[in-house]
Amino acid sequence: MHLPVSAALLLVQNACTAHSPRRCAPRTGWLARTAMADNSETNVIKLESSDGQVIEATRDAANMSGFLNGLDDEAGEVPVPVLQVTANTLTKILEYCEYHCRAGKQNTPEAEMKAWDENFIAVDDAMLFDLMLAANYLDIKGLLHLTCRRIADAIRGNTPDELRARFNITN
Repeated sequence: MHLPVSAALLLVQNACTAHSPRRCAPRTGWLARTAMADNSETNVIKLESSDGQVIEATRDAANMSGFLNGLDDEAGEVPVPVLQVTANTLTKILEYCEYHCRAGKQNTPEAEMKAWDENFIAVDDAMLFDLMLAANYLDIKGLLHLTCRRIADAIRGNTPDELRARFNITN
């Protein structure tokens, strides 16, 4: 039995978990065409941060984001505005996505990935909250779970007064 390419891609998409931290989003639509192209420039997408900086990312890394997944073919030519994310935060998020795409393709051991994640998320509170908000906005489930877990760990075991002092909360 022979399946049309579109049906086969749909089956692969349904079989994969699109937001798994272990792998990149499945290739469908323009991604499938891009994967077949030999030109490495077609595998790059430009993202414009809220502060106007244009940052390049691979399409595989960008497709870990539910927000960016499924952009049309012209997305590589014209920067895609990411209006709620600054350049520093976007760069950090793309570092996370690039690593997890590469690690998924190379079958990196889970323990090594967890160690990398812990090192990655060892940032100050301001960056941690920026990463959490941006991961939510961009719909990157793995990063959102990682940042929320880190914040929950910071909250756990502290008194209300300690939390007020740490997070600059006033009554």
